Amino acid sequence: MAAEMHAMDAPDAAKRRDMAVRAAVEQGLVGGAEGTQPLVCLLDVAGIRSSAAALTGAFAAALAPGTPVLHAFAVKACPLVPVLRLLAEQGLGCEVAGPGELELARAAGVEPQRTVLDSPAKTVAELRGALALGIAVNADNRQELDRLDELLAGAPTRSPVGIRINPQTGAGTIDALSTATTTSKFGVALRDPGAREWLVRAYLGRPWLTRLHIHSGSQGVPLSLIAEGVRELHALAEEINAAAGRRQVDTLDIGGGLPVNFASDEETPTYAQYVAALREAVPALFRGSYGLVTEFGRSLLAKHGLVVSRVEYTKTTGGRRIALTHAGVQLATRTVYAPAAWPLRILPYDAKGAPKTGPPVAHDIAGPACFAGDLLATARELPELAPGDLVAVPDTGAYFFTAHYGYNSLPRPAVHGFTTTPSGGARFTPVRPAQSPASLVAEAGGDFRDALL
Repeated sequence: MAAEMHAMDAPDAAKRRDMAVRAAVEQGLVGGAEGTQPLVCLLDVAGIRSSAAALTGAFAAALAPGTPVLHAFAVKACPLVPVLRLLAEQGLGCEVAGPGELELARAAGVEPQRTVLDSPAKTVAELRGALALGIAVNADNRQELDRLDELLAGAPTRSPVGIRINPQTGAGTIDALSTATTTSKFGVALRDPGAREWLVRAYLGRPWLTRLHIHSGSQGVPLSLIAEGVRELHALAEEINAAAGRRQVDTLDIGGGLPVNFASDEETPTYAQYVAALREAVPALFRGSYGLVTEFGRSLLAKHGLVVSRVEYTKTTGGRRIALTHAGVQLATRTVYAPAAWPLRILPYDAKGAPKTGPPVAHDIAGPACFAGDLLATARELPELAPGDLVAVPDTGAYFFTAHYGYNSLPRPAVHGFTTTPSGGARFTPVRPAQSPASLVAEAGGDFRDALL
């Protein structure tokens, strides 16, 4: 039921968004005649809770009672400690891809036993530290497995350990994000000559290998292709256990990568649809024979983030209306550099934060960076914008403003979470402060001004 409600929540989410924009103006978080607050980023707390409930509910409804499940949020999607803490309160752990993300998870209070370390380039020190804490580790390749052999020979661990495989099932529509291609850099390539036999031998010779890992999903990959990869994972686990004569592999980490709809407020595909696709392709996955780990990121946060920027200037060049804003490549890096793969919607508001209406005019929505391609949208039909109006960019809660790109030394904007109030307003809570000029100078080596003289 939670998953079905989640899919029908789009009108409520749009109402909360409009209310938040208006309240952000009224409370001085963005806008103003002087433009002292030209940009703010917002996170919808109710929406995040709803996504977490939809994920946990969809799997709970399908799995055999008592099946161990860890839903580990992919920290790279939104590396903000308060977000990780909120998700932990909703029952989620963390999937980390390096020491920095691990420190964020620990700062959020996520327990080691609810943390998974995945990275294709783990150092010996990172592996040793994870094993000492009891964090689950997925080895990416044969050489990493050799390192684990040496480390575990010297110090036993509580860490569950597995190997990541690449099922080589094919690419989606975005090559750079497709992790299950023939030549992907991730995991042990399952269909390469001799690889499957090597994997079986690797497990038989290491009783401490108890997990298998895959991540075949990503933006642009259909559910059927994701499910095909999970089916390959399950089949390999069954083969290993049959060869071992016991249930050596007890947990399958099926990764994440559920695509997100960036074209409208509708949240599709849903977690319920994802589970249905898995049940059709791999029905045995839900019989309780294996514990499960998931690693969703974008699908949990994307729809619940919003960038709001003041329109600073407007002009017409070559017959094209251009709105110059403070939101650009530093917040929407993927859209600016690959607009066809990462299109974003633009929502117009007036200076008071009310949705703006009027005859449509083709606009380029330009960011503040000093290069011509810093555009969030091209020839987008919008009511005619004027200086002081606002543009809001929805669906940016994952991999957009959460992972700042420091072009032109543009500072990180403030991020606030918002909740509704009984009176129909919004209550804002700081999640990350705006970056100060002093912090920018310090990051740029300001304390070492004369170091090269």
